[in-house]
Amino acid sequence: MTHHRTAPDSLTGRDRGFWAGRWFSLKAALNGTLHTVRTQPNARIELVALVLVALTAALLQVSALEWGILGLTIFLVLALECVNTAVEAAVDLISPTYHPLAGVAKDAAAGGMVFAVLASLCVASAIFGPRLWQLLAA
Repeated sequence: MTHHRTAPDSLTGRDRGFWAGRWFSLKAALNGTLHTVRTQPNARIELVALVLVALTAALLQVSALEWGILGLTIFLVLALECVNTAVEAAVDLISPTYHPLAGVAKDAAAGGMVFAVLASLCVASAIFGPRLWQLLAA
């Protein structure tokens, strides 16, 4: 007989009905987002980048499609920052003392962030680069 360990329904919101359960889940997600912003300096840097990107996009009058691409990119970076934070917390819970595999898990999650940030720089360069170049050349 296989026993699965699961959280009690009271911890998952499943005991609250459909809409109350969705509200419970949204509050939990927002708590995770706030935890990430409060505890991760890079998340705060990424929020500043979001504001700078939005201001630059407005000043350079990017198209609706470019707004969509910029929004998708910055929010994917922020989402991955939350995932990275979750991986770090889970690893710390499972392996409170140092273990090489714990280091690999944390480093790989952080490496995913590096790829996301590099991708965001590519997107910003493709969208803003030609416009900024025109302004500088004028």
